[in-house]
Amino acid sequence: MSGPSREFVVVNARVVAPAGTIERGYVHIKEDKIAAIGSVADLAGQAEGVERIDAGGAWLIPGFVDVHVHGGANHDFMDADEEGIREITKFHASNGTTSMLATTLTAPREELTAVIALAADYMSKPMPYAKLVGVHLEGPFVNVKWKGAQNPAYILPPQPEWLEEWVARFPGVVKLQTLAPEIEGSLDYIEKLAANGIVPSCGHTDATYDQIIAAADRGLRHAVHTFNAMTPLHHRNPGTVGAVLTDDRITAEVIADGHHVHPAGVKLITRAKGVHNVILVTDAMAAAGMPDGDYDLGGLPVHMKCGVARLKENDSLAGSTLTMISAVRFLVREIGVSLEEASLMASANPARQLGLADSIGTLEAGKQADFLLLNDDLDIQSTWIDGKKLFA
Repeated sequence: MSGPSREFVVVNARVVAPAGTIERGYVHIKEDKIAAIGSVADLAGQAEGVERIDAGGAWLIPGFVDVHVHGGANHDFMDADEEGIREITKFHASNGTTSMLATTLTAPREELTAVIALAADYMSKPMPYAKLVGVHLEGPFVNVKWKGAQNPAYILPPQPEWLEEWVARFPGVVKLQTLAPEIEGSLDYIEKLAANGIVPSCGHTDATYDQIIAAADRGLRHAVHTFNAMTPLHHRNPGTVGAVLTDDRITAEVIADGHHVHPAGVKLITRAKGVHNVILVTDAMAAAGMPDGDYDLGGLPVHMKCGVARLKENDSLAGSTLTMISAVRFLVREIGVSLEEASLMASANPARQLGLADSIGTLEAGKQADFLLLNDDLDIQSTWIDGKKLFA
């Protein structure tokens, strides 16, 4: 990360702002915050004597917020130390992610607690790359029938006392938890999550349509990797997918890599939910950013070929090697959404879902100066976090 925070103005950028794109726009940065945005035509007489950086017509968009990422650069949050977290956050920052949730896998209680503890400690110190803003617990309270790459040895029903310990010891750190709502005790557990400010999420689930609706009545608000590891859509038995697509209370994640969901499926999600209720995620594993070969995911052996990771035991997809900028490009090029719409799904929507919209997710005065400069091919020219430039 280059130099200390300072005051400067980025000019001649296509600024993707909440009210619409400003074609010849500027963003004024003071220290680590956005001081103002607007049209260059209105900049005359303002910020006199302040350093100006000419973006040359590049896109200027909010940094990405990834709520479902397990690792990257050959490190996994399940077994990473502080240096491993730095490598994960560095890799994803180079691909446009400026905030992220450290995502776990199904594992014993002590291992999950250790991940939360390390994340809490890491979050208490200066973070040089993409910021950890919390933890996403994916499991272990899921359905073994739809285990996917979750280790079945550690799947069990909800354990409220675990949640009580995590909330008491690490307040505010766990931001989201994925579980199967049809498992006994899940509905009460969902209420406990919501009461503690944690987003309840469905995934790895055999739930019927009615069971998902009942869970939403108790506080369910999120669905991980929609279409993957859940009961599919049928016109007489709509299942989990049918409930997720039609209940406006539930925000839908999607892994937009062309492997986890067919492009038509991604298009269906965006049309059914609307661009304000879809969240792009990577679900990236340690192999992200690495060459093809053999890897490990939650104790399960994985082989990656042509960038696609699958379990060796049954050839199931095992996480992904996706990056957020690749997901954004996929949406724009293959699905036909605008960059502004893709930005909502990659930044504003996840920030809102985590309750962090006051500080990140959009380009507005008073928010953190986390943004990206992109060229016309949607390649990242630079990532900026807290007003500091990375990977120029």
